[in-house]
Amino acid sequence: MHPDPRVIAVIPARGGSKGLPGKNLAEVGGVPLVTRAVRSAVAARRIDAVLVSTDDDRIAEVAQAAGAGVIRRPADLAGDTATSESALLHALHSVAAHTGARPDVLVFVQATSPFLDPAALDLAVERVQRGDEDVVFSAVASHVFLWRETAAGAVGVNHEASARPRRQDREPEYAETGAFYVMRADGFVQAGHRFFGRVGIAPVDPAHAIEIDDADDLARARLLAPAVDAASAANEALGDPRHPIVDVDAVVTDFDGVHTDDTAWVDTLGRESVRVSRSDGAGVARLRAAGVPVLILSAEANPVVARRAEKLGVECLHGVDAKGEALADWAEARGISLDRIAYVGNDRNDLPALDLVGWPVAVRDAVPDVLAAARHVLDRTGGHGAVREIADLVIASREHAARHLAAHARDTTNHHHARASAR
Repeated sequence: MHPDPRVIAVIPARGGSKGLPGKNLAEVGGVPLVTRAVRSAVAARRIDAVLVSTDDDRIAEVAQAAGAGVIRRPADLAGDTATSESALLHALHSVAAHTGARPDVLVFVQATSPFLDPAALDLAVERVQRGDEDVVFSAVASHVFLWRETAAGAVGVNHEASARPRRQDREPEYAETGAFYVMRADGFVQAGHRFFGRVGIAPVDPAHAIEIDDADDLARARLLAPAVDAASAANEALGDPRHPIVDVDAVVTDFDGVHTDDTAWVDTLGRESVRVSRSDGAGVARLRAAGVPVLILSAEANPVVARRAEKLGVECLHGVDAKGEALADWAEARGISLDRIAYVGNDRNDLPALDLVGWPVAVRDAVPDVLAAARHVLDRTGGHGAVREIADLVIASREHAARHLAAHARDTTNHHHARASAR
């Protein structure tokens, strides 16, 4: 354990479970759930210590083998009516009593969510450490129309039955996944529950947002595991796990705050000029050379936007108020699926577009709402290489896919040769 842990992750994992006996030791992808949770938390760079709170000897043994410390949970906190909050508070008190450490940030991780992304944990921790929010929790965006049955019949919960707005015209709602909750430790102790102060959302991949409560959930997770684990291994093969495989067919960016640092110079005649990065220009050139369409989509009506797009040789839509609608129309006209687009933004007017695409991306200095909506946050800030960074991620992903296809083709050819030789 870190001698003075500022960020501590606690994984409550009791031995009993009525819904799915032995749940925390159930295997997904051949690995016990508690082991998967420990490995993800250990891989997160901003977490100093990972502890499993349990009453079960076997869980304790497996957790320690995976690299976690163990806190023995008393029986009165391990029954069916015990809350997760009680286990977290007990863990914090135990750490303080045995080491004197009083961490700043508490990360509550649930072993029943098998596909935890260490990078998502790091980004959530960073937001709490910066003071953006007091609590950040994992959730998936949803545009589902919800209904409730009443004595008078079914009624709309989150919409008027007489009005069916298009997806791009609706603000997303979010479904809590239960995978992780990151919070100020002192605020949690004072409040006694996981939601207090300013609460933020960390959107996660909906395809991986499984919380295992019963045998059906476990079966679905086992079916998904080969693909999810292979993608995670591919990310690691590329190097830094924070730099994911961004497999897309087009890149769309805002202009101010993405290609620029969101400042402008104004001369005595009122004419504006902005600063851009040559590195970003080189990144766009790489995308064009690889055949990846690039669009600059800006609310700014200044001619400088069009001039920069012309210089880069890419399409441009500027003076756009409804970015979501404009993006949807552009993608449809070019036959590009929205879930195959990466959109890079920095401010609230980018949210409708970010919500539509498969890869919503934020520059490092984006506003909190955009950071919360992003699937990936770049290391670079606007105007300082952010566009080059997303370009490099896309190109690296394409090169990785090409290598994978080539290796598969070689394996297939060798297999056929081997079979022919055997005959």
